[in-house]
Amino acid sequence: MYQSRDDTRQVFLDVWKKILAQQLLEPMETIIADVIQLHPEYHALLDSDKKVHEADYSVDNGQTNPFLHMGMHIALREQTSVDRPPGIKQLHQKLMKKKGIHEAEHAMMECLGQALWFAQRNQTLPDETAYLDCLKKL
Repeated sequence: MYQSRDDTRQVFLDVWKKILAQQLLEPMETIIADVIQLHPEYHALLDSDKKVHEADYSVDNGQTNPFLHMGMHIALREQTSVDRPPGIKQLHQKLMKKKGIHEAEHAMMECLGQALWFAQRNQTLPDETAYLDCLKKL
């Protein structure tokens, strides 16, 4: 099911509110909460509902989209939990031992971003072999 930009951002806001209220989280919300907690630099943003929905982030202006950034962490965790593409779980574990979870995921996000960019540019599915090759070089 496709979610709009605002719907996706609202999920992060809702999880943030649950964190602050110390409410029970659904399994997927637990993953999102963990990623949010790894990024204290975004906490003030998550406190401002209106700004979240109005904000546009432009790479051309040197801005990082915090929702894309956190979403890539979540995507990596989903990939490693099901080992898809095959072998990513082992590569993730190896990098975590070397760099710690947060830095390992940041390194892996470069490869994920590259794979997604090429797929979008070529209007194809991401090349899993090229993606894994990139990860193996980290």
